[in-house]
Order: sequence, then C-alpha cells, then structure tokens
Amino acid sequence: MTQTIAPRVRTLVLLLLATAGLLLTTAGPASAHAALTGSDPQQGVVVDKAPDQVSLTFSEQVALSNDSLRVLDPKGKAVQQGKPFQVEGTTYGVKVHSGLPDGTYTVTYQVVSADSHPVSGAFTFSVGAPSVTSVSVSGETAGGGVVGWLYGFGRYLSYAGFIVLVGGGAFVLACWQRGAGVRPMQRFVVGGWLTLTSATLLLLLLRGSYTGSGKVADIFDLDLLGNVLQTKSGAALVSRLLLLAAAALFISVLFGAYDKREAEEKRDLTFGLAIGGTVVAAGLAASWAMAEHASVGLQPGIAMPVDVLHLLAVATWLGGLSALLVALYRSKTPIESAAVRRFSQVAFGSVVALVATGVYQSWRQLGSWSAFTGTRYGQLLLVKIGLVAVLVGIAYISRRWTAQLADTVVRQGKRAPQKERVASNASGSAKSLKPAKSVKEAGGAEESGDAKKAGGGKQTGGAKKAGGAKGDGSKRAAQLARQQAAMDTARQKRTRDADPHRFGLRRSVLAEAGVAVVLLAVTTVLTQTEPGRTEEEAKAAKAAASSSSSSSSAQAGSGAVTLDMSFDTGGSDGKGVVTVDVDPARVGGNEMHVYVQRPNGRAFDIPEVKVALTLEAKKIGPLAITPDHITTGHWSASNIQIPVAGDWKIAVTVRTSDIDQTTVSKNAQIG
Repeated sequence: MTQTIAPRVRTLVLLLLATAGLLLTTAGPASAHAALTGSDPQQGVVVDKAPDQVSLTFSEQVALSNDSLRVLDPKGKAVQQGKPFQVEGTTYGVKVHSGLPDGTYTVTYQVVSADSHPVSGAFTFSVGAPSVTSVSVSGETAGGGVVGWLYGFGRYLSYAGFIVLVGGGAFVLACWQRGAGVRPMQRFVVGGWLTLTSATLLLLLLRGSYTGSGKVADIFDLDLLGNVLQTKSGAALVSRLLLLAAAALFISVLFGAYDKREAEEKRDLTFGLAIGGTVVAAGLAASWAMAEHASVGLQPGIAMPVDVLHLLAVATWLGGLSALLVALYRSKTPIESAAVRRFSQVAFGSVVALVATGVYQSWRQLGSWSAFTGTRYGQLLLVKIGLVAVLVGIAYISRRWTAQLADTVVRQGKRAPQKERVASNASGSAKSLKPAKSVKEAGGAEESGDAKKAGGGKQTGGAKKAGGAKGDGSKRAAQLARQQAAMDTARQKRTRDADPHRFGLRRSVLAEAGVAVVLLAVTTVLTQTEPGRTEEEAKAAKAAASSSSSSSSAQAGSGAVTLDMSFDTGGSDGKGVVTVDVDPARVGGNEMHVYVQRPNGRAFDIPEVKVALTLEAKKIGPLAITPDHITTGHWSASNIQIPVAGDWKIAVTVRTSDIDQTTVSKNAQIG
C-alpha cells in the first residue's frame, strides 16, 4: 500500500509546486503601493508657458534617489536639473531648465513607497502645442524582469522557511516532544531555518537592483548594498538575520540536550524553550510587519502587532501541519494519537486567531465592500478566503479521523499486555536457539576438518578452517539480523497502512498541506499587490483632480471637456480607463487627446483607438476620428471641426487584441 501511495504523493506535490510557481510567475511586477494622485503640470495638459519645475503627488510618502524623477524632451534628452526634492507632505518635485521650447515632454518616475515596494510610471504634458516624441517608456516597470522574478521567489521562500521553522518547532515542543529525537523531524525544522536564512541573504543582495535599475549585474554592487542597509527594508532584513542566529541556538538545544534530559529537567527546559522560541518567532514576524503594509497607512500602531499575531498563527497552523505530514509519512517512530489531538487543539486556536486578525487586515486594506471585486487586491483576497475555507473543511475531516484513531488505540491498548508477553516469549526462544545452532555448525566444521586432516602437523589447518567456519557463521548471523530488522520494519509499515483510520488521516493531512502550498503562493502575491483602499483613493483623487481641472478651464473661458470612461474588452489585459480631452470644446476647430491607462493608473498601449462624434438631436454624425499615436498610452488629433453646438455623444472604440474590442461612450456639451 505504501508503494502505491508514494507515486501519488510525489505527483501531487509536484503539481502543487507547479501551481505555486505559476502564481508567482504570473504575478508580474510589484504593483504600486503608493499611487500617483496628481501632478503639476497635469497629465496630458497643454500649457502656454514652460514650467520652472515638475511636481508629483503620491498617496503616501516615498523614498527618492538621484534619478527618481526625470523630464525628457521630444528627442529623449533629459531637461531636469539638480536632485529631486520633497515639496511638502507627499508632493515631490524636480527643477527643469528655463525656456523649454514647444513640444511634448515625458515625465518618468521611479520611487520606493513607504511599505518597501517600488513604484514607477510616466505621463506627458505639452508646452505650446503637442508634438511627436521619440520617448518610449512602455518597458520601464519597477520590480520587473529577472530580478523582479527572483525577488518574488525569494519572498515566497522566506515565508515558507518561516512557516516550517516556527511551525515545526512549535509542533515538537507543544504536541510531540518525542519528535525531538526523530531524524526526519530534525531535518525538517533545520531545513526551514536554512531556507529562511538563504532567502533573507538573497533578498538583501537583490534589494538594491529590485528598487533601482533592475539589472542582474547590479545584484553584487557593494555601493547599492550599502544604500540598502540604510533603508527600513535593509534594517528589517539584517534584524531577521540576527534573530536567525538566536533561532539556531534554539534548534541546537531542542534537538540536542532536550531529548537527553530526564522528565523533570525536561519540564523546566520546555518552559524556557517555549518562552525563548516565542520571543524569537515574534521578532522574526516583526521583521515583515515593520517594513511592509502594516507599517504605513491606517492605524500602524495597531496593525503591526496584529500582523505579527497573524503571521504567528499562520506559521503555527501550516508549519505544524507540514510537521505532522512528515511524522505520518517519513518517521519510523509512530506518532501517538494524543500528539495529533494536541495539534488539533493548537490548530483550532490558530485558525481562530487567523480569522480575527484577517478580518481586521481586510477592513484596513480594502475599506469598502466594492473593493472586493473592483480591485486586484480584493480579488486575490477572495481567492485566499476561499482557500482558507477549503483548508478548514479538510482540517475538520482530519479531526474526525483523529478521533477515530484515538478510539482504535484505546481498544488496542487493552490487548497490548498479552501480545507483548507472547512477543517476549517468542523473542526469548529465538535468542536461545540461535547460539546452539551456531555452536553446532562450528563444531561440525571442526570435526570435519580434523577428520580430513588427521595426523601430525595438520592441526593448524583444521583450526584455521574451524575459525573460518565460525567467522562465516557470525556473518550469517549478522545478515539474518539485518533481514529480520527489515522484515520487522516492513511488517510495521503494513500494520500502520492497514489501519484505515491512520491511512485516512494521512490522506487528509496530505490534502491540507497541498492546499497550504497554494495558499502560501497567493499570500505572497497578495503582499506585493497594491491595497484596495489605496487604489480606490488614488482613483478618487485623480477623478477629483480631473474635475477640478475641467472646472478651472471652464471658468477661464477655455471650455475644455474631459471625459473618463472605463472599458473591458473581455480579453487578456482588457481592462482599463480611456480619457478623452476636447479643447476648447466649441464650434469650429478643436484639439483632441486620448489617454489609455490600466486600472492602477499606469499608461499602456493598445493596437487601435477610434473616436466618433454624434449629435443625435440634429441627426449629425457619426463623425469618425482616428487620432495619431504620440507616446505610450497617448493619442492626439488636431483641427477637428465641430459644426454646431449641442449635447454631443463621444464614442471611443478600444481594441486590445486582434479579436477583443469594445465601445464606450459619454455625452458632453460642446459649444
């Protein structure tokens, strides 16, 4: 039975790892956790006079480098001067050369948000009149490429190592203390420590390139590493390494001196290890909380302790579950049903803590019910909630198997003394027979040698043969002992696998561990995704800025019209927002600018954009307009003739692939 299970186990584990890898590789670059909410000059605007500086406003404070803000002329030449600086609050600016000539200018930015994630993007504005620009920023994404993938994989490994280290140690100490002397369990926990340590070192090396150029060659740049050590994220990673040194001491005591102590000494040592292990585990969890989502935004003083408790609950549950799987599949020492029951109680408490802290985190990061379905963070969170629900359901089945296994052990325990006496008598008889057989064989060989080699001077040969026969007998006895041990091990495995309750428990725990692997992958992607609250606030701020700009333009007599329309072509990467600016929105010649952005506000190109104007009240139109592509996410058309004033319908057809397109429309008063 074990032989038929092993291939299934390997296949399931490989499938789950492939799923986790797919989730990580399709996650893409880290989404912007600090969103651009405004700029001066505003995106797409045409100004009469060149500005003295360009400023950008974000949803939270960001960290700047010398090249964080750049302004490029139509030929791609940098026209900013000096270093970027903080204007006030969350607004940052950079000076530009005076007297910029007319044309379209591109502003690019790459900063690091307060929760440690890189943010990048670009937009355009024009001086005098729009022009064709040679600048292309479609490939500039923060946290992308090979370095971004490696950084995401390192984060996944660090979470996995933390869960195995903390959960495995807690399982041994609180549920199965005999496991301290079990070699597979020792390798399991030590493997978690090695994984977390290696992943932390990898993240420390990658950090500078990840938030900067994204080049593989910069991974071993010592200057970048020195800059990283001065940041909040670098301090968190160094603190994690120091705590891992303390964790190594905990492991050496748990799997060294602890197993050799007497019962009373072990109780005292258990208390000390529990206190020390809890402090180290909480410190490791805090190394994430102090540098990521929990450290910024709403209620950070409450969010960070809650985040620490959330991580500890996850590690205790999922790490203990993995340790139980190792005990059931790899350990020669059978795990007692009492240990499984204790873990079931610990896991239940962890799930309660996980749900309580998860509800608070969801409220803090989303802020509204609409963010569940309207933001990527909310959609991933729904997937995570579903996986947790599945995991809890399988855990309930495991608890039922545990209860049935405990009943079986109690019933078998009543018959154990008699079986042990029978086994002891049988073992004693076998031991008493084996020496006699050996002596008889040796004696027979000795006699045969003497008989064949009778006479003077032949005794040495007879003794030599007798000794050889005796040596062969010892080897034969050792071989028989090894065979007997192998048979006993095989018999124990057959007995173990023949128990339907234990077999059922092993299968349900394996299923739990499989779901846990996918859950960990989703959680890793979630930590790299812009929180729903931030995304919605950025959209609201941008809409307010556009509305304010339109009102100001109207008051100034320009009469410009700006329309924002969300679209979804239904295909891959088919969602976004299209913005149409008509200036001066009056009878006669007009300028039109069309901007296409992703839901997170980042400009991107699509194969085709078409516009049609219709005045249904007077049955005029549709007047077809095909704007020219200017730069990433920006199209423009000039000298658009609007014959009469009225409530015009502006329809935009957006095509995102060869077959995926849609048309969205809004009405605007022109003239």
